[in-house]
Amino acid sequence: MPIRSSPAIVVRSLSKRYGSVRALDDISFDVAEGTTTALLGGNGAGKTTTLAILLGLLLPTTGSVTVLGEDMLRHRYRVLPRMNFSSPYFDLPKRLSVRENLVIYAHFSGVSDVRGRIAEIVGDLELEPFLNRPFGALSPVRRRASRSPRP
Repeated sequence: MPIRSSPAIVVRSLSKRYGSVRALDDISFDVAEGTTTALLGGNGAGKTTTLAILLGLLLPTTGSVTVLGEDMLRHRYRVLPRMNFSSPYFDLPKRLSVRENLVIYAHFSGVSDVRGRIAEIVGDLELEPFLNRPFGALSPVRRRASRSPRP
């Protein structure tokens, strides 16, 4: 008989309310380790709210979330360095300054001495002129493709 590991994500009786509005209403599910899972639903179905709670960005009104064996309400910083999330619909990093982005991602990743580490990176990469600019207003750097010398 194969050895089964515990699920990577366990959600139980999760609800989120904003006043009288129920963004989530008593959802439960498991995500098995090593699988790909999708949240599907129309606008307002609670997909973004569910993801924000799974990432520890929002607190649920009721219910529990366990990710990689850790209770996200009590010990999310133990597991956040092992998590990642990217979405074309999540524009917050573009609106924040470069400094604010560095602080947020440092906290998500469990970096100790955030100010010192950011100062070190800024110095090494000469980023000082860009720190207070909105990340979304930075110009992309395009490199020219190197051409091989012709024989």
